[in-house]
Amino acid sequence: MDEQGTGTVRKAVLASALGNAVEWFDFGVFSAGVITPIVGTVFFPGGSENATLRSFALIAAAFLARPFGGLVFGPLGDRLGRRRVLALTIILMSGSTFVIGVLPGYATIGFAAPLLLLVVRLVQGFSTGGEYGGAATMIAEYAPTDRRGFYGSFLELGTLAGYVGGAGLVLLVNLIAGDETMHAWAWRIPFFAALPLGLVGLYVRTQIEDTPAFRRMERSGERLKSPLRETLARYWPTILMLIGIVFLLNVADYTLLTFMPSYLTDFLDVGPVTSQLVTIGVELCMIAVITPLGALSDRIGRRPLLRTAAVGFVVLSWPAFALMQTRSAAGVALGYAVIGGLLVLMLAVIGATFPAMFPTKVRYGAFAIGYNISTSLFGGTAAVLVGSLIDATGSNYVPAYYLMLAGLVALVPLARIPETAGVPIEKAGRPDAPRPTGLSLSR
Repeated sequence: MDEQGTGTVRKAVLASALGNAVEWFDFGVFSAGVITPIVGTVFFPGGSENATLRSFALIAAAFLARPFGGLVFGPLGDRLGRRRVLALTIILMSGSTFVIGVLPGYATIGFAAPLLLLVVRLVQGFSTGGEYGGAATMIAEYAPTDRRGFYGSFLELGTLAGYVGGAGLVLLVNLIAGDETMHAWAWRIPFFAALPLGLVGLYVRTQIEDTPAFRRMERSGERLKSPLRETLARYWPTILMLIGIVFLLNVADYTLLTFMPSYLTDFLDVGPVTSQLVTIGVELCMIAVITPLGALSDRIGRRPLLRTAAVGFVVLSWPAFALMQTRSAAGVALGYAVIGGLLVLMLAVIGATFPAMFPTKVRYGAFAIGYNISTSLFGGTAAVLVGSLIDATGSNYVPAYYLMLAGLVALVPLARIPETAGVPIEKAGRPDAPRPTGLSLSR
């Protein structure tokens, strides 16, 4: 029986989702069609030529630090508790985004400007490496068993809300300030907003206890002195399956949320304002359906939604990008919406699926390591890789081919992972985990 009340669960969900919102607020600002070329121009020599690709390279560089953050913060969360580690990661993330807004540019300090920006992005990536796994673990370990999918979906609602907030703020500042002022100094304003957002998240996180599952583990004496050693020795096959699923998740996530605004602007000649409006509109629709989909997974299981998404990316990615090639507002919006609809099927359930793949004693660390290795390899590189391949081949269908490949890869582990809907979180991921109960679809 779950030992926490609804109010406590909601506070834990809010504390977790706010951290994800801070992370994706940064991406929403940094990858906005207006901001991306400005950052590439302000901090680097060479003017506006290839400015967008320089900014995407910075995004990719930050992801190099994520696995190290997962290796440090994940096992630390299994040893010291989820709450303490998450309090540190949220302030590091929000502080790093804030600092970008105050850094001097290349015209002021020369080559020190891109170096300092790189350091800040690496700190941001390192802290993010410990954030997502801990936030998902906290929600999963607080949520009632029969509503873990519903509450878990709020983690990715935080993703979408943070991204929409960042992109929307950029759009608002650009419309008010105008292009000339935006390029001169107003581009810094959206970065400043990350710090107060992070401070709110820090306050909420310090007001809750550690998760019931972690406290039970402490009382029973099951807490490990070296969770990293146990994780790497016994759970690497499950980590590999996680990496395969996250391959698709991140190719889709970072293609849609970081690359697409610039793709529409640079390769399809869609205006930057229109590009941002289409992006924000699709993501608002995703926000509207994500929690009902999470609740649906409590009734029918997580795997049906994940498998539908993987098959959908294999079958529908090319038609979706073909619609975008029409360059009409309706075609671009509809094609974008197809990719967004497939992605939200995954986003709705991963907060409940991934933590339940591992037992409590190594959950934070194993999740953080697998998730961040895959994210570093395939998420942070998505924008640079796809953009470079489009330049090299001249084909605007490169994103579709990459999504199709990722869908095929993900189908392999999705055929093997057990269904965990209806399984108590303290028993999930263990060899003796019970079979799911109460699902309306057969497994």
